[in-house]
Amino acid sequence: MDLNRIRKVGVAAAYSAAGELTTRMGKLGKVRKKGAIDLVTEADEAAEKTIIDTLRNSFPEHAILSEESGLRKGSGGYRWIIDPLDGTTNFVNGLGIYSISIAFAHAQQVLFGVVLSPCSREIFTAVKGEGAFCNGRPIAVSQKDAVCESLLVTGFPYDLKRNFDTIMRRFTNCVRQARGIRRLGSAALDFCYVACGRFDGYWEQYLQPWDMAAGALIAAEAGARVTDFSNGDFVTDTDEILVTNGLIHKEMLSLME
Repeated sequence: MDLNRIRKVGVAAAYSAAGELTTRMGKLGKVRKKGAIDLVTEADEAAEKTIIDTLRNSFPEHAILSEESGLRKGSGGYRWIIDPLDGTTNFVNGLGIYSISIAFAHAQQVLFGVVLSPCSREIFTAVKGEGAFCNGRPIAVSQKDAVCESLLVTGFPYDLKRNFDTIMRRFTNCVRQARGIRRLGSAALDFCYVACGRFDGYWEQYLQPWDMAAGALIAAEAGARVTDFSNGDFVTDTDEILVTNGLIHKEMLSLME
């Protein structure tokens, strides 16, 4: 398996999607709803198409799991996991906090991830075992060792009523302990911002594999601890995620109870 080729094609696919998004931002037509507050636009669909076309042109035998079109079957245990527009609500409202997330996995193990932020012109990448990078430069997690000194980030699920009391209890726990909390609206960027030390910890519930696969690898390769709320190993189909610099992980776990 040539992971260098995987990386080049994945990065090219991300940039092709960014082109589709930037030309459409502020010029959207109809915005559809997949749920009460879960939006999809023609930009999502155009970005997804160009990613899939790029990947299939180089790797026609690989499976592709994408947010908008679901699973396209492949062979050999190779799978791409893509979110063509992570942060659609921000995008629809003209906020430049959104990203493209693309991961590559073999035999259920994520081996490559790329998250591209078109508006900040930052591209985060990682190949398993080779570290994490932003615009080609190595990145690493922060060294804060207490939640009271930490800046945290979180997100809320589209179906907030699903487990409202538990979600708000955990949020309240963290508000009381942390230096500050932010909610950006792009899970993939939340992972990456922990990876490069802008945030010290991140937690969220009810994400999908395409929200997490690339970002979780990038964070882990930057030195982050990535688990579920019970300190179990991260898997792409988990329904809860905790990412920290490692030093505050135990304390953060206690706030997830």
